[in-house]
Amino acid sequence: MPELPEVEVVRRGLDPYLRGRRIAAVDVLHPRAVRRHEAGGRNLERSLAGQRIQCVSRRGKYLWLPLDDGALVAHLGMSGQLLLPAVDAAADDDPHLRVRVRLERGGRQLWFVDQRTFGGLHIDKLVDDGLGGRIPASVAHIARDPLDPAFDDHEFSRALRQRESGVKRCLLDQSLVSGIGNIYADEALWRARLHYDRPGRRLTPAQVAALLAHARDVMGAALAAGGTSFDSLYVNVNGESGWFDRSLHAYGREGEPCRRCGRPIVRESFMNRSSYRCPSCQRRPRGWGAD
Repeated sequence: MPELPEVEVVRRGLDPYLRGRRIAAVDVLHPRAVRRHEAGGRNLERSLAGQRIQCVSRRGKYLWLPLDDGALVAHLGMSGQLLLPAVDAAADDDPHLRVRVRLERGGRQLWFVDQRTFGGLHIDKLVDDGLGGRIPASVAHIARDPLDPAFDDHEFSRALRQRESGVKRCLLDQSLVSGIGNIYADEALWRARLHYDRPGRRLTPAQVAALLAHARDVMGAALAAGGTSFDSLYVNVNGESGWFDRSLHAYGREGEPCRRCGRPIVRESFMNRSSYRCPSCQRRPRGWGAD
């Protein structure tokens, strides 16, 4: 699933082209792609026609297009893609095209492509975000991410240090901090030399500050590299893959030497997914056994 850097790459690719453009028509080609829009696909098509796109915004892994009335919210899920294909691209060439947005004055269209149909689009009302901005009501419960200028480091540290849960579980809790998924949690924890199961309450303020700094560094580097692509399911708006996978220190490197100490990276089961760490640099918390 795309994480914060990948979604931000998509936002930056869409915004210059879509900002200020008016929607001419919308074609919903698969009902699952708009299942979160309770009024149905035909209603979404009619509601979007004629509306002007103000910009492209993001909170965590959610994207939305603020409109004259409400917002079009997109969640990419496991395989969703928002593309701006070449002007002469034929829709029939992509069997996974789910929604097509045609813009006035022609040019490129906005395509929502989703092979596994876990993602989707819906229209939502905008509500106050408490800081003078507006956010879709369905996204308001999502916490800010570490790259957001309004992210409160002190409040995050206070909340994390009250948790009994392991630190990685906390990093994946979108009500506490958004945008950090499995890949970048493993990378930040490797850099911070922390085991994923160390309880939040056992971290010092200095350790939390260092962890946040590492999370920002790794996601900033991934953003600069166009994100992390392990397969063709994550691409930018032009269909191009990111290359940050070449710079990963922990995630996906089972059996390979740790780039800090040389001991092989291990993969362990975690919340129905995999977690990667160095058994020497990221030792188990006391009472959890030895590596």
